[in-house]
Amino acid sequence: MGLLSQGSPLSWEETKRHADHVRRHGILQFLHIYHAVKERHKDVLKWGDEVEYMLVAFDHQNKKVRVVLKGEEVLEALQEKGERKNPNHPTLWRPEYGSYMIEGTPGQPYGGTMSEFNTVEDNMRKRRQEASSLLKENEALCTITSFPRLGCPGFTLPDCKPTPVEGGASKSLFFPDEAINKHPRFSTLTRNIRHRRGEKVVINVPIFKDKNTPFPFIETFPQDDEAAQAAQPNHIYMDAMGFGMGNCCLQVTFQACSISEARYLYDQLATICPIVMALSASSPFYRGYVSDIDCRWGVISASVDDRTREERGLEPLKNNSYRISKSRYDSIDSYLSKCGEKYNDIDLTKDKEIYERLLKEGIDHLLAQHIAHLFIRDPLTLFEEKIHLDDANESDHFENIQSTNWQTMRFKPPPPNSDIGWRVEFRPMEVQLTDFENSAYVVFVVLLTRVILSYTLDFLIPLSKVDENMKVAQKRDAVLHGLFYFRKDICKGGTAVVDGCSTAQNGTETDTEEFTLMSIDTIINGKEGVFPGLIPILNSYLENMEVDVDTRCSILNYLKLIKKRASGELMTAARWMREFVAKHPDYKQDSVITDEINYSLLLECNKIANELSECPELLGSGYKKAKYSGNKTGSSS
Repeated sequence: MGLLSQGSPLSWEETKRHADHVRRHGILQFLHIYHAVKERHKDVLKWGDEVEYMLVAFDHQNKKVRVVLKGEEVLEALQEKGERKNPNHPTLWRPEYGSYMIEGTPGQPYGGTMSEFNTVEDNMRKRRQEASSLLKENEALCTITSFPRLGCPGFTLPDCKPTPVEGGASKSLFFPDEAINKHPRFSTLTRNIRHRRGEKVVINVPIFKDKNTPFPFIETFPQDDEAAQAAQPNHIYMDAMGFGMGNCCLQVTFQACSISEARYLYDQLATICPIVMALSASSPFYRGYVSDIDCRWGVISASVDDRTREERGLEPLKNNSYRISKSRYDSIDSYLSKCGEKYNDIDLTKDKEIYERLLKEGIDHLLAQHIAHLFIRDPLTLFEEKIHLDDANESDHFENIQSTNWQTMRFKPPPPNSDIGWRVEFRPMEVQLTDFENSAYVVFVVLLTRVILSYTLDFLIPLSKVDENMKVAQKRDAVLHGLFYFRKDICKGGTAVVDGCSTAQNGTETDTEEFTLMSIDTIINGKEGVFPGLIPILNSYLENMEVDVDTRCSILNYLKLIKKRASGELMTAARWMREFVAKHPDYKQDSVITDEINYSLLLECNKIANELSECPELLGSGYKKAKYSGNKTGSSS
């Protein structure tokens, strides 16, 4: 979730008064870091994953499932038993936005050897086992992206009511403040986003039109004029940060050997983000309804959109400095490497004063404009004790802005006075039901970075096309029906990775273009004469590497899952959930997820996650199962 400072949070008006101070000193802090480590080379490859979890409780008698607001309590127990006793404990635990959420990572980063890939799933299982052991018999630790009835009456345990009139952090009609983590950062973010924007956030998700779904589908909010104006016909309306940040995801962070390698990886992986997001789609339900999207990205983007009406272009600029085209949670707006410069075709809003300052300090144009673009944003949280800092040895002001620019990729300078190198964070993936699936997606992305660096691959296309891909990726069944702009010749440097890496020319006019529209099946598995496919390239790389039999077997199982998801032979979690609901005896083909449907779905998800139920449509048959000895909670007797 980013920077977690402790202290006394300031109101939005107080924070606003210090915004220029934070930006000015944030840039000074960045410059200190940059000049100290810009020449740093030969950092070893390290990487790690982050998995976010939800705590839920099953009421078997009444056939209900609710999120349990005890994340802080579970987190405290996990840290007390783990890292506080043993700094080398194999797992680390951190807070997340929802008070029903926690985040788990490996205790130490993974290294550069191939055998590390064989430890990922085991570590994820340890995390699930550790946290599950602290839960009651009817409670479970779930890796689901979105809780289907989040925001519905009675969705929390204990039952908490929203406070739209009395105030509080979100003033939501649906999402109670008790569902927000008690750390002051989270409620302050929620409140200050709303205050800065000048109104509640607005999230409208298209509803899935089933046979008996009312058309037009219209919700009425007679007690709330703001909601009545904001809610769109045929859309599911939501009004709080919790509907986005209260979802779970899967992320991977890589340490590069140098700043130039980090910038290169940042650019190349940015083009992969929409592809992997569509492949990992797992969030089709919102506020008790079946939606017409499969991914959370647009929901979370709208949930933290603090732009004023002026910044959104709805009113002339008067009190604000910029028109800003995107939410602060969105896809990247500029490439960072020299080879990416010609593909920067998005009009980039930047703080010109900061940009000129960075150039004078010796920062190159591409990195300077990236930082100057991030710094058009205001700080959203500020603690009284953290206003005046030692810029040479602290980075809180820089991270204040950096960590609230939630983009598909994040470029991360080393912390001051640390042995950590330049890093990039890959952020678009949706979390999966099982440790096997989450391991598969993590290994696929990490392996892809190895191949990108080893073969100097080039996936770059105009950034505007990546933005178009992001929109397509969120649509229902995008993995089966979506077409994505993708580069045809990724080996233009002449590296013969696999047969057919350089696209065959067939004389058609489109072959003069560097990119074309492809299906995910073509991008992942290849198509003769069009594209060699990422999986065949990864397999070719593996054939040339010394890998022990067990590790090779694990990797191939993971790649098989990715391959079959891309081809449609296996379902995405989103498609599987849709079919589960459609077949439920209580479903009335009206796009409504009732308590009982939600209970049945989450119960089955939990059984699959704990290997109490097989799901060949989702996982295939005969995939490798490591031994699991966790607390198999939530089973109905």
